[in-house]
Amino acid sequence: MKARMMNPALVIPEAREALMALKKTTEGQGVADTTLDLVELRASQLNGCSACVDMHWRMARKKGETDERLFSVAAWREAPYFSEAERAALALSESMTRLADRADAVPDDVWNDVAQHYDERARAALIVAIANINVWNRLNATVRQPVMSWG
Repeated sequence: MKARMMNPALVIPEAREALMALKKTTEGQGVADTTLDLVELRASQLNGCSACVDMHWRMARKKGETDERLFSVAAWREAPYFSEAERAALALSESMTRLADRADAVPDDVWNDVAQHYDERARAALIVAIANINVWNRLNATVRQPVMSWG
């Protein structure tokens, strides 16, 4: 696969810097790094962003994430490997990624589950993280960014 063009965030370095800075703001806000990795992976799966799927499972594995959990993210509802807080975050990731799939984009039951497990600052971090990965997914999918060597 060959990209249609260079990734727009590389063409406009300030865009890349802004997106990286936005991601940095989500760290240390009350959401486990492993949870942030999982929601990024799930959104990337839903958006069909092969570059992000490849990168995020590799990054999560380097941080110690297990193969069982990584392989099961796509079927997290049926898999026994996720905590209730992670399940709430994954449901939010799916709702935010698939906004047009229902009239109530983020239903109350999804929101209430997230609120049960995360305080306002952590919820804000989750929302920002999910929005940010969706931007990356859209950039990559649009230009058909191929999987790269991540080192």
